[in-house]
Amino acid sequence: MDVAVQPISVLVVDDDPSIRGLVMAALRRDARSYRFLEAPNGREALDLMRSEHPDVVVLDLMMPVLSGWDVLRERANDEALQKIPVIVVSANRDPEVATAVTSGICAFLPKPFDIGALTALVRSCVAPG
Repeated sequence: MDVAVQPISVLVVDDDPSIRGLVMAALRRDARSYRFLEAPNGREALDLMRSEHPDVVVLDLMMPVLSGWDVLRERANDEALQKIPVIVVSANRDPEVATAVTSGICAFLPKPFDIGALTALVRSCVAPG
């Protein structure tokens, strides 16, 4: 019996539309199919996480309205949101930042990022088990 593979739903959160576009273009090169949601700030990201339940979130840290840090704090206090894997993508390469954000997330990827690394992280974060 053939079972259709559902597309992976990815919420891409960055205040820079060109970065959101780059993330989506990178993932479109993968053999898997994806469904994309976009948010320019943390407030919209949290709204979409609650309403759409994406399979994975690619999250920038520095954004207006509500930062990625704020999203991570709110996610830590919400059991339903904790089930959604998060990949933090940030231009901040400070090892302390990487250590701070890796608690409770699936992965940290510094900008500029390698397209292959991003694709591999998305796949591993949504892999069952």
